[in-house]
Amino acid sequence: MTDTPSHVEEPGPSDLRSPLAQHEMKRAGVWFAIAVAIALVVVLAQPLLLILGALVLATMMDGGTRLLGRILPIGRGWRLAIVLIGAVLFLAYTVYLTGSSLAAQAQAMRTIVETQVARIGGWMQQLGVTTTPNDLKGLAQQALGSIGRVTKAVGTAVGAITAGVMMLVLAIFIAIEPKLYERGVAWMMPMDRRAHFYRIADKMGGTLRRLMFGRLIGMTVEGVGTWLLLWAGGVPMAGLLGILTGLLAFLPNIGSIISGALIVLVGFSAGTNTGLYAVGVYLAVQIVDGYLIVPMVARRAVDLAPALVLAAQILMGALFGIMGLFLADPLIAMMKVYLEERSRALDAEHRSKKTGVLRS
Repeated sequence: MTDTPSHVEEPGPSDLRSPLAQHEMKRAGVWFAIAVAIALVVVLAQPLLLILGALVLATMMDGGTRLLGRILPIGRGWRLAIVLIGAVLFLAYTVYLTGSSLAAQAQAMRTIVETQVARIGGWMQQLGVTTTPNDLKGLAQQALGSIGRVTKAVGTAVGAITAGVMMLVLAIFIAIEPKLYERGVAWMMPMDRRAHFYRIADKMGGTLRRLMFGRLIGMTVEGVGTWLLLWAGGVPMAGLLGILTGLLAFLPNIGSIISGALIVLVGFSAGTNTGLYAVGVYLAVQIVDGYLIVPMVARRAVDLAPALVLAAQILMGALFGIMGLFLADPLIAMMKVYLEERSRALDAEHRSKKTGVLRS
C-alpha cells in the first residue's frame, strides 16, 4: 500500500508554468530589453544621428517640393530635382563668388579675435581679475579650433565629408518617396496600431517642415541683414560675419551668442564707434528675428520652450558635438509631438472606457 500526499502539489518557482515565475520572467525580460536598447543607442549613436540628420534634410527637401507644387503642376520627382539643382547652384555660386575672399577673411578674423581676447584679458587683469590674457587667448583658440569638429567618430575632414555625403544621399532617397518608407515602418507594427502611427508620422512631418521653414527664413534674414548693415557701417569682414551669422542662426540661443560675440569683437577692432555700431546691428537683427520672424513662422507652429531647447542643445552638444547641436531642436520637436499624440490617444481610450462603464 503506497502513501499518497494529503495535499495538492503546486508548481514551484523553478517551474515555468508557475504564475510567479512567468511574472518574474516578464519583468526580467523588460529590464533586459531596456539594457540592450541603451547599449545599442550608445554603440550606434553616430549612425542614428546621421539617420536623424537625413530625416531632417529630407523634410526640408519635401517642404520645398510641396511649396513648389503650389505653382508648378508637374510630377513630384521633377519638383524635387528642381529644388536640389537650385540648392546646388546657389551653393556653387556662393563659393565661386566669395570663396577666395572669405578664406582670407577667416584667417584675418582668427587673428583679430585672438588679439581682442588678449586685450580683454589685460583689461580684466588691471581690474584685479586673476585670469591672464594667455588663458583667454587659449580659450578662444580652442573655441575657434572646435568649430570644424562634427562628432568624435567623424572628427577628420574625410570622415566629415563621407558622413555628409551619406546623409545627403539617404535624405534624397527618403524625399523621393517618403510614403514608401512610412508604410515600411508601419508594416512592422500590429494592425490596430498603424492608424495611430500614420497620424503621428503626419504630425511630425508637418511640424518639422514648419520648423525648418522658419529656421531657413530666420537664417536668411539674419545673414543678409547682418551683412548689409555691417557693410553700410564700414565694419570689417561684413560678408564673412553675415554668412557666419546666417549659418549659426540654425542653432537657436547658442548660435546667436556665438555670432554676437564675433560681431562685437571684430567691430571694436576697428574702433569704439564702429564697435558700438556693430552692437546696435546685432541687437536690431536679433530683435527683428526674435520678435517678428520666429513668432510668425516657427514658434506658433512648434511652441518649444526656450529653456527646454537650450538644455537639449547643451546635452546633445556635450554628447555628440556640433551634430548634436544641429539636431537637438528637431529631436525635441518630434518628441513633443509624439508625447502629445500619445497623451490624446490615452485620454480618448480612457473616456471611451468610462463611457462604456456608465452605459453598462
